[in-house]
Amino acid sequence: MKIVLVSGSTRPDSVNTAVLETVRQILAGLPGEHEGVFVSAAELPFYEAGLERADGSAAVRAAKELVAGADALFISTPSYNGEMPGVLKNALDWLSRGIDGPSPLTGKVTAVASASPGARGGLDAQAGLIGVLTRCGARVVEHEPVAVRGAGGVATEDGRYTDPELVALLASLTGALLDEVANAGALV
Repeated sequence: MKIVLVSGSTRPDSVNTAVLETVRQILAGLPGEHEGVFVSAAELPFYEAGLERADGSAAVRAAKELVAGADALFISTPSYNGEMPGVLKNALDWLSRGIDGPSPLTGKVTAVASASPGARGGLDAQAGLIGVLTRCGARVVEHEPVAVRGAGGVATEDGRYTDPELVALLASLTGALLDEVANAGALV
């Protein structure tokens, strides 16, 4: 099973990328084959219809193909003034456009988390992100919100979180994502 991981942050030491690295480790520890693969929102050019008509860019094509071929998405975002960052919205704008067909996001099971050094853990950005994903036709996993508060002070090792409560919460959301993928497969 392939899960595409998308961080709403471009920083190399991002707390949201640490969330996704933790998810990748959780996936690797599950029975069966589970792979977490990153798509870098920072590598995508600003969305522009003329560029799209000219076949986009190699990075855009690669991102669309990866998402189209994946079983699910897992997105973690910071909150910039209460919303997802522009780089993440831009990535979703590109991914909302199909490759000679429907959007790679259509029907894609997607989990949402957030992390921030602040007291709300980026929670404010989740509603807008979920709204955009829903408008793009993604199937957002229903789960209690996962927002890593004070994320800069939570213990990490090798770019992953090690706090047992946080890892358990991320494992729960990952499990809900995998259950939804299994349910989606049963509906087809």
